[in-house]
Amino acid sequence: MEWLQFYFNIRIVGQYADVFATGIVQTLWIAALCLVLSLIFGTFIALGRMSKNPLIWRTIAGYIQFIRATPLLIQIYLIYYGLPMLLPFGNLFDETQTGIIALTIHTSPYMGEIIRAGIESVNRGQVEAALSVGMSSRQTLVNVTLPQALTNVMPPLLGQTAVLIKDTSLLSIIAVFELMGAGLQMFSETVIATESYVTTAICYLGIYAMMLVLSGILQNKLGGKAWKEN
Repeated sequence: MEWLQFYFNIRIVGQYADVFATGIVQTLWIAALCLVLSLIFGTFIALGRMSKNPLIWRTIAGYIQFIRATPLLIQIYLIYYGLPMLLPFGNLFDETQTGIIALTIHTSPYMGEIIRAGIESVNRGQVEAALSVGMSSRQTLVNVTLPQALTNVMPPLLGQTAVLIKDTSLLSIIAVFELMGAGLQMFSETVIATESYVTTAICYLGIYAMMLVLSGILQNKLGGKAWKEN
């Protein structure tokens, strides 16, 4: 263990265990909230993208291309500094709320495109069968199309969720405390880069491993055989 202490001081890391634990919790709840919001808005984006109205689908397509073409870092800065100028009473949101808004705006188009692909993968015959037994278009969408669409695209949804968790690290630039912020705090107080950032990376790896386990559980429960064939 002495040689390990020479390259990596575990004692100092242990002193910041509570800081990293808080950072992990912050990262997970921010990512979870952004995930729920982006799935809601992403569903509307998917439906709008499939609209036959040129004004609607072209506007949404332009929004998607803008998000894809610009770095998330720039988007966070634009929302952090630009949002207060658009609000009549100034900035009503703190840094964490602004970060959640930015991540949701960034992630929703990606979720929307994934959901749209899932909707288009649903057998048209099942939709027609639901309509033929008296279901309305809304009932068919909620009870037949969307459940199957989400099941079909669960792997890419989980992949995008993993990306979302990593993207929370960029919120540290607007002073949001999360996992990356924990690493920055340790570095600013100890000036030890290796322990600070390697520990941060290990924490992210731990979260990713947890995501893999969750993915396997969902795969088994939501028809894993079909996924394996794909």
